[in-house]
Amino acid sequence: MEITVTVNDERHRRSVEPRLLLVHFLRDDLGLTGTHWGCDTSNCGACVVWLDDVPVKSCTVLAAMADGKRVRTVEDLADGAALDPVQQGFVTCHGIQCGFCTPGMLMTARWLLDHDPDPGEDVIREAISGQLCRCTGYENIVRSVRWAAAHPEGDR
Repeated sequence: MEITVTVNDERHRRSVEPRLLLVHFLRDDLGLTGTHWGCDTSNCGACVVWLDDVPVKSCTVLAAMADGKRVRTVEDLADGAALDPVQQGFVTCHGIQCGFCTPGMLMTARWLLDHDPDPGEDVIREAISGQLCRCTGYENIVRSVRWAAAHPEGDR
């Protein structure tokens, strides 16, 4: 089937299999490998992207369901060489260890801060509760999001 999807403000028209998952469309068809494919069961959250400004686990969405919609991936967070404050927070506060969950965490954190610019720890933990990190114990991830909230312009 033919779909037209706007990904990171760039329009793409492709022919896809009706059963193709959005995560595979992004990675394999568009070469946007920042979105990680982890569990295929919606448990890990490494594949979170925004679909029409709402975070979704792209392993649970068919590419065909994105037809006519906007998708934002982790590749769209940085502005050239300038990191998004959420990305800078993860670097500054060591929110990254192996990096596998990081793209999904970044997209969820950016969405949270866009909707609640000063969330408390409990709100941050609730927001990321659908994502698994096996390395950090979440402490540094929460600190990273708090850093980004305190530095909305980052190091720019």
